[in-house]
Amino acid sequence: MYSHERSLVERLKDQPFALIGVNSDPKEKVVEALKRENITWRSWWDGGDTSGPIASRWNVTGWPTIYILDHKGVIRFKNQRGEAMDKAVDELLAEMKAGADTKSDQ
Repeated sequence: MYSHERSLVERLKDQPFALIGVNSDPKEKVVEALKRENITWRSWWDGGDTSGPIASRWNVTGWPTIYILDHKGVIRFKNQRGEAMDKAVDELLAEMKAGADTKSDQ
């Protein structure tokens, strides 16, 4: 999963896109994984168990849980992985761009 996320971050580095992570593993494991997996995107530690404040607020009941939000912060897709994740993100970027183009034409 990390290799796909790295490729997505690289492919979209010049786009209005952000990948963020939340991890509930023990803090030492998180630090090791960030280094080992070359995680360059923002990642938060959520207290060391699955009942942390971020997971609780976002109703995360299992890991990994993937939320894909649009440019307005609305959750539009959940648990899309691989090609399905790419398609969802590309669709939302195109939708955002089309909306921006429409506004600039008015």
